[in-house]
Amino acid sequence: LLKETEAQFQALLKTTEDNTQHTAGERMAVLLDLTRCCRCSPGASLLQEADSHVFLLCGAERHRRENGLSDPSPGSHRSVHVLDSGSTAERLYRLKRTLDELDLSAVRVLTTARGREVLARYQETLFTAVYTFNYDVTQKDKVTCSDCCGSAHTDSPEGDAEEEVSAFLQQLPALKGDIRTLRSTLIPDCFGHGFSTRSGGVSYIPTLSSLNLFSSSRRRDPRAVVEENRRRLAVHAGFHPIPLRLVKVNHASDVWVLGKPEPESYDSMVTDETGVVLAGQGADCLPILFADPVKKVIGAAHAGWRGTLMGVATATVDAMVTNFGCRYGDIVVAVGPSVGVCCFTLDREQAADFISIHPDCVPDPESAKPHVDILLANRVLLQQRGVLPEHIHDNTETTRPPVTPCTSCNPDDFFSHVRDGVNFGTQVGFLWIKESGEQASAPESQTGQQGGP
Repeated sequence: LLKETEAQFQALLKTTEDNTQHTAGERMAVLLDLTRCCRCSPGASLLQEADSHVFLLCGAERHRRENGLSDPSPGSHRSVHVLDSGSTAERLYRLKRTLDELDLSAVRVLTTARGREVLARYQETLFTAVYTFNYDVTQKDKVTCSDCCGSAHTDSPEGDAEEEVSAFLQQLPALKGDIRTLRSTLIPDCFGHGFSTRSGGVSYIPTLSSLNLFSSSRRRDPRAVVEENRRRLAVHAGFHPIPLRLVKVNHASDVWVLGKPEPESYDSMVTDETGVVLAGQGADCLPILFADPVKKVIGAAHAGWRGTLMGVATATVDAMVTNFGCRYGDIVVAVGPSVGVCCFTLDREQAADFISIHPDCVPDPESAKPHVDILLANRVLLQQRGVLPEHIHDNTETTRPPVTPCTSCNPDDFFSHVRDGVNFGTQVGFLWIKESGEQASAPESQTGQQGGP
């Protein structure tokens, strides 16, 4: 049986070597699930033959030593990583961190059928579609050694993976300092709101660190990490345990009125309901918050350059007026951190559409790549619709503490697609209607300013 399993692993290593040599730009890691395979898995001598990074998933240090796996020396086993302490969530989180440090995303896993079932649940929570896991399953029913059938092999109870991961992430220290938010003094205290910055979360990948609030299948921040970041923001801002409801971005002007059937995608939401927190995300695009203190109606929108041209901001106030009887003159608008005209350019043809809104939206129209002021364009469109100039808090407002700094110019405080490329993090603007009796004002550290240095 040992020879048969060793032969299987030799084939696995050969396949890994072939993939490493013949797959352009892709290297592969090998994960040996020793919590289920024990001595039926290859011995330490086999590890010297692996060109790939090998990870040994062990139940405990005692279990590893009982299987004849001594500590690998840096000289002969420099590509072997032992995962033998903490919960399964902690061990697989360490696996992920090492993969990210090594810029690896393909993993071959040697385990049992039961092991694949358990590990797949952690994979779904701790990894994204950026990572590929190929499982090589050994036949558990053919294993006869006492270690493989003994108490060293205990699986997490069904359904516990997500809770275990959540509990582990909650005890991680915050990165880049404490959570800080920006708040507009224009929005009355009958509403709770804020704009997030990038500090105080647990995301560790440089362009996502640390309070990334959006999980994408195309990036390395998994759902569980983003959910923990959102939980920490909710506790800090005072709306926990109500979850954030983010717009489903389509870079257009569709508005979802809560209570009506939810569209497949939309860049804005409006409601008069309590018990829900609306959020518009951005990483250069504008997170815009709308509030009518007379009718107690709120809205949140995501406005990129395409959505701006399509009128997502005006569509939002139109929806508030049409569905809830608001008046344009009663609505106040706060525009959050977003890319400034200093850092955002478009092709001439695209920039020409902004000139048609207002010539000042494009200060250098003759340039090959003209700069475009998306913030000004949204202000002009909202004012044309009937929102009062003094009811718009953006970068032109100098009598209030600022809430609209340029995301690209401030790397310590904000994520930016323009600056960081495709692997960018996301901040949000969030807003909710306070329940009667809820504290009227926010803590001083949040009100109208960015906390910290």
